[in-house]
Parts: sequence; structure tokens; C-alpha cells
Amino acid sequence: MSLQDLVDALDATDAQSVSSSVRQPGALQRALRAAVELGFASSANDGINSSLRIQLDAFAQRLALDQHYAEYPDARPTLAEVALELARLDHDSIADHPDLIAQAAREVVTYRPDADADDVLLWAASLQRHQGEPHVGRAS
Repeated sequence: MSLQDLVDALDATDAQSVSSSVRQPGALQRALRAAVELGFASSANDGINSSLRIQLDAFAQRLALDQHYAEYPDARPTLAEVALELARLDHDSIADHPDLIAQAAREVVTYRPDADADDVLLWAASLQRHQGEPHVGRAS
């Protein structure tokens, strides 16, 4: 099986339905019933299928991106680039200070090697505050 097989199956529009038996933890089944009653989906079956599709789509996208980065390693954004784009998406005023974000990205990984973009932005806001500039944060 390949990524293309996965994508083709997700793109297929066949209306054929297949019955299957899936063992679920009782708590998960109760949560699903509650979610359906609260409007999550029209039925437990629809909720399970749409959730599974979302997870499979995300998995296929992640796999495709990983394959792309394996072939083109220079295309992978740096932690600082990801953090800067996150700040821009969140309309965070720290986005106006890419130098602080770059500094924070370099520094934060020395304390937290698995740091993510949120960690970088928090570190950058701290750097900004300690330099005497108030951090306004996200726009409402």
C-alpha cells in the first residue's frame, strides 16, 4: 500500500457501505452517544465515519509533507519561521519583531529541545518584556 492508495480511497465516491464490528472502550461509546445528542453528528455512525475521515485526511497530508521534506529538506521551515507565521495568523503583535522570534527560537531549544512555535512565541514575548517593551499580544 502507498500514500497514493490512501488518497485514492479517500477520494473515491462509491456509495457502497460495508458493515464492520469495531471494539470500542465503553467510555468512548458513552462519549459518542452524548456528543450525538449534543449535535456532533446526526448519528453515531456518521460521527464515527466523519471523525475517521478527518483523521485519515490529516494522516495522508502529514505523510505527503514528510515525503516532500525527505525529498526537499531545504523546504522544511525553521522553528522561527513557523513561529512567525503562527504569530501572524493569530494577529499577535510579536509578529512585528521577527528578530525577537528568531532569537527566541534559538534560545528556547536549549531549555526545551522539543519546543514548538507556541513555546517560541512565549519566549519571544518574555524577551520583549525584559527589554522594556510591553507585549500587547493577540488582537481580539
